[in-house]
Amino acid sequence: MAVAELKEALILLRRMPLLWIPGIVGGSLTAALWITLNLYGTSFAGRLVVFSGLVLLIFTTGMLTIIRKNEGTIRELLVGGVRYYFRVLLPQLVIISGIILVFIILTVTFSLLGIADVSILTALTFGFTIPTLFLTFFYDTAAVFEERRVFESIRRSMHLVFAHVHEVIVFLLVYLAIFIGVVFALMIVWEAFLYDKLEPLSRYNETQLQTLSPDQLVAMIGPSGTGITAIVLFLGVFLLLPILYSYKACFFKKLAVGIIITQQPITGEFDSKGRWYKY
Repeated sequence: MAVAELKEALILLRRMPLLWIPGIVGGSLTAALWITLNLYGTSFAGRLVVFSGLVLLIFTTGMLTIIRKNEGTIRELLVGGVRYYFRVLLPQLVIISGIILVFIILTVTFSLLGIADVSILTALTFGFTIPTLFLTFFYDTAAVFEERRVFESIRRSMHLVFAHVHEVIVFLLVYLAIFIGVVFALMIVWEAFLYDKLEPLSRYNETQLQTLSPDQLVAMIGPSGTGITAIVLFLGVFLLLPILYSYKACFFKKLAVGIIITQQPITGEFDSKGRWYKY
């Protein structure tokens, strides 16, 4: 089932180049964030992350509306993105807030009990976060494709995942394989372009590698390496965002289609003793 939807998504992307627009926007924002981080530091870049996420949500939501209709224009993508914006944003905030709330509760509880083991806290947090993300993975598609409200979209996603656990697991494995494959391929390209600058790392011992900070790595690759990194980040988001969103939407459509069995009307009559005779 999962592979068939992937093929459908790729055909969809080839038939409607419009669906690559969110990838262009997302890639541009990601590259801009990387450059901003290196020029102005984490303080300004952190605020830009929130703004970029809110802007990108318009395009990804609009992308789902286009896939739902199976046709559209750039104007319809933007209109759809604005129309369903809060239907997607609000459940997203509910999920994130729930995860943060559980983390705060665990942190306070550990502090009151005097438990200082961070590994246990991390394990419990991940033990809650991963199942939550797994169960609510289709909240946005439910909100757009079925026009569900905040908690209805979350509940719909959980219902579909519970009803099709095996299919969803296979889908997520393919989903992760695509993500890892693209990231790995781009990492090879990045290392190939920056081989001369990264070559000194091969002479580092284990202790030096462990103490190597991100700032030191950025200084090592220099301005040209920063630019190449920005281009690679753009390509990664440009490829992954449309492919993964289209794949998710196509899979949701097949997953949400229920089999409705209709019974043909039977005509007949009862006799004087209450027995049924079918015509």
